[in-house]
Amino acid sequence: MLFLKRLFQTPRFQAEGRALYRQIAARARRPILYTLYGVPDTIDGRFEMLCLHAYAVFHGLKGKGTDAQDLSQAIYDAMFADLDGSLRELGAADLGVGRRIKTMTEALNGRIQAYDCGFAADDADLEQAIRRNVYGTVRPADDQVRGMTAYLRNLRLVLLQASFEDLRTSRIMSLLPEPPASLEATNATG
Repeated sequence: MLFLKRLFQTPRFQAEGRALYRQIAARARRPILYTLYGVPDTIDGRFEMLCLHAYAVFHGLKGKGTDAQDLSQAIYDAMFADLDGSLRELGAADLGVGRRIKTMTEALNGRIQAYDCGFAADDADLEQAIRRNVYGTVRPADDQVRGMTAYLRNLRLVLLQASFEDLRTSRIMSLLPEPPASLEATNATG
């Protein structure tokens, strides 16, 4: 009976997860990331920005209890439901969508591991993870990589210090730092 109840009930935090995902996606589309910071304005570049921002939110929810785990799952589900819909809108065949979504989930999981390892090591390792993932198809300037690294570090810190309630209600999203409008400013403080 418990199995049937779980099968037919709405997942916990589904509405909150969708709302947070929409805000993550909006932040990932900030024009400055593609102009000043040099992220390629392509499907791959936009996916990388989505992964980077989702990583920061997932890390912020980490270790905050079972409700936070459920919210993380709701965000993850909302993200991949949106990506599935986007692929279908782009004309991907039904059979190809599942394979592409699987590749994207593996990519996100790889980014999470790479960024966690980068934060556990030193600035050079984190910069290398960002260079390899965010800028994988282009050759960014060193100050762009340092700027993106500082931006991720600031996002992660604010989200890590946020309460579960601030994350659940999306209040924290309006308090997140914007990418600095100058790479010199990022390199001086980051």
